Amino acid sequence: MLSKRIIPCLDIKDGRTVKGVNFIGLRDAGDPVDLAELYSKEGADELVFLDITATHEKRKTLLDLVTRVAERINIPFTVGGGISEIDDAYALLKAGADKISINSAAVKRPELINELNAHFGAQFVVVAIDAKKTEDGWKVFLRGGRDRTELNLFEWAKEVEERGAGEILFTSMNHDGTKSGFANEELARLSESLNIPIIASGGAGTMEHFKDTFIEGKSDAALAASIFHFKEISIPDLKGYLKQEKIPIRL
Repeated sequence: MLSKRIIPCLDIKDGRTVKGVNFIGLRDAGDPVDLAELYSKEGADELVFLDITATHEKRKTLLDLVTRVAERINIPFTVGGGISEIDDAYALLKAGADKISINSAAVKRPELINELNAHFGAQFVVVAIDAKKTEDGWKVFLRGGRDRTELNLFEWAKEVEERGAGEILFTSMNHDGTKSGFANEELARLSESLNIPIIASGGAGTMEHFKDTFIEGKSDAALAASIFHFKEISIPDLKGYLKQEKIPIRL
């Protein structure tokens, strides 16, 4: 079995790391460059950097900040926010990103996934899906959770894979920031129906939640933010716990 991955996430707004609950009520969580360096030193497997208002504000990702983060870490680095064309991806690659994450742009123009795959390969392309359980089932949301679409989570995930994404980052908006655990039922369904890795996001609150998503949710990686930013759980302690629980993890 491949090693499971622990991925801290830096949600960036106005150059600072922020965190909210259910995508609202954002509060400051620190300097992204300092946090990135800390997580790299602590043994995080990867780092995700999401410029969460770039699409809403109709601008590109903060390239200078991406460059500064990349200079301070030695782990794979995924960057998302405001990417809508091949040139945006090239600029981020040049700034130090190892992978790019697209969300709203992929829904608006799904061919972008195919184009990124053709230029860079599947391993470079992460498609983030923000979805919420509604009375009509799991629906995909855009622009940082502001806009609902009629896309079904599972149908969209299948199309994303078929178009050439290398990974899916699924955030349950119902669970985000609640610290009540990941959406393991939905994660398991995604993992069973797809052949690409699934990153779980939304709901991490305890070490047990990580174990549960790797076992029950069949997730390949688990992403978290506030519990790391506010030092509720340290990455070395989390990895030690998972190792004890017989979860394959890189120490």
